[in-house]
Amino acid sequence: MRAAVYERYGDVATVREVADPQPADHGVVVQVQATGLCRSDWHAWAGHDPTIRLPHVPGHELAGVVAATGPLVTRWRAGDRVTVPFVCACGHCAQCASGNQQVCENQTQPGFTGWGSFADLVALDHADVNLVRLPDDMEMATAAGLGCRFATAHRAVVAQGRVAPGQWVAVHGCGGVGLSAVMVAVAAGAQVVAVDISADALAMAARLGAGVTIDAAAVDDVAVAIRDATGGGAHVSLDALGSAATAAASIKCLRTRGRHVQVGLLPPALGHPPVPMARVIAFELEIVGSHGMAAHAYPAMLDQVVAGLLRPDLLVTRRISLDDAGAALAAMDTANPAGATVIIP
Repeated sequence: MRAAVYERYGDVATVREVADPQPADHGVVVQVQATGLCRSDWHAWAGHDPTIRLPHVPGHELAGVVAATGPLVTRWRAGDRVTVPFVCACGHCAQCASGNQQVCENQTQPGFTGWGSFADLVALDHADVNLVRLPDDMEMATAAGLGCRFATAHRAVVAQGRVAPGQWVAVHGCGGVGLSAVMVAVAAGAQVVAVDISADALAMAARLGAGVTIDAAAVDDVAVAIRDATGGGAHVSLDALGSAATAAASIKCLRTRGRHVQVGLLPPALGHPPVPMARVIAFELEIVGSHGMAAHAYPAMLDQVVAGLLRPDLLVTRRISLDDAGAALAAMDTANPAGATVIIP
């Protein structure tokens, strides 16, 4: 098969022929028809995750068709249209038994613990636990984002953020996850403040329903600007980027008893951001993390998509070929266009 491979951290991935993957007894091989370009892929490529084994094929946001199944797979067969959470759960640990497959103790992650979906084919573990059937009329480019950015944002807003109608939600960072969070929060009846340094990203957030947009580079203090705009602070705030500055601003912009949801990755290689804990105590704030979404939770989100209440298709603004994937990944931290980029192998 063709796959985009990098030999060393920071080297541009190039497309070459490699051996086809084989399904594990409990797994499948999926023919990739679309795969998203995600900031998590960039973190791995930049060397912020030392567990990545080189050479490596990135990619974890994917949609496609089952091409082969292992002998222990019972729910899936060749030809099924599927996506998969970026956390592939084992299905039998204590967290899986409690329904929290997104924090499985034995998880695997395509594009991280093994080769990913910047390729014609990708192997996925424990298919009966992890695969999600796609609606027949959903475009694969739209479905690819459900494996990470959109499902992650949905759970962060609805389950971890517990957003209620009429509440103020601040979204720090309007990349793929952030724009998804804007859309989900608006659909939940919230009032949204979107924060970014990109005029294009802020304009897109406004089109998706953000009532207030803030250019973080144009204000002295983002948290103060949000508190002023919301009449006291956000009820829920999400750091959808992952940096010391955005995490701190997300906490500081909250009103009393507000909730901060950390979605963007904060790799230890980039340092340990300080937390304004005195404010957390004085205002009785909640700080929670959000790490994807388990496959069994997808139906409620997909029902909203099918009903037209959520439009993840609107987030896809660029489609590129596999040959262009390496350069797009390398440029992601400096030249990332608004919306989501999807690779069509």
